[in-house]
Amino acid sequence: MRPSQKAILWGLIGAVVIAPLVAAALSPLLAWRDPVYIVAGFAGILAMALMVLQPLLASGWLPGVSLAKSRSVHRWVGGLLVLMVVLHVGGLWVTSPPDVVDALLFRSPTPFSAWGVIAMWCIFAAALVAVLRRGLRWRPKTWQKIHSTLALGVVVGGSAHAFLIEGTMEPVTKAILCVAAVVATLKAIWDLRIWSGRAVANPKTQTGRVR
Repeated sequence: MRPSQKAILWGLIGAVVIAPLVAAALSPLLAWRDPVYIVAGFAGILAMALMVLQPLLASGWLPGVSLAKSRSVHRWVGGLLVLMVVLHVGGLWVTSPPDVVDALLFRSPTPFSAWGVIAMWCIFAAALVAVLRRGLRWRPKTWQKIHSTLALGVVVGGSAHAFLIEGTMEPVTKAILCVAAVVATLKAIWDLRIWSGRAVANPKTQTGRVR
């Protein structure tokens, strides 16, 4: 891949990830929010941005980044994603405990709450499966299927949660972010042939040589 092509791809990825954060920071609604609520909200937006990067890292599709480096960063970003979710939910708990309890018990009148809770539990489960990977002694293919299914639940649930909320996120950049997260995840699952008979270490290489 040429340097100019790498620059263009990185620019597109950066725009998709950063634009929603910038747009939310410029929202006039922030003037009416408490600091804790603002931190919680931006933790949620950052979590969505990380969901775009995770499948790209897992499949080794980031331009100029080796597969080994991508997989290493993927693990660290996964931990950061869990932290952002904890900050998001924790901040909302501080500002309004009854609303969080209703959401966790799936009795909230707002549909986006249920999607958020589903995504949260999928994130925790995916992280737990990743941490206990060696101890579980599952076959690699079995582990990949479970982890990728949970990751898909995270992305679909998180995207539905974000898309249904009318708040500080700007609608167009939010929609692009959600669609990008879902498409990137589905592409990673397809390219890695997780649900086929044989796993592929890197869809861009075969026997160590670029196709």
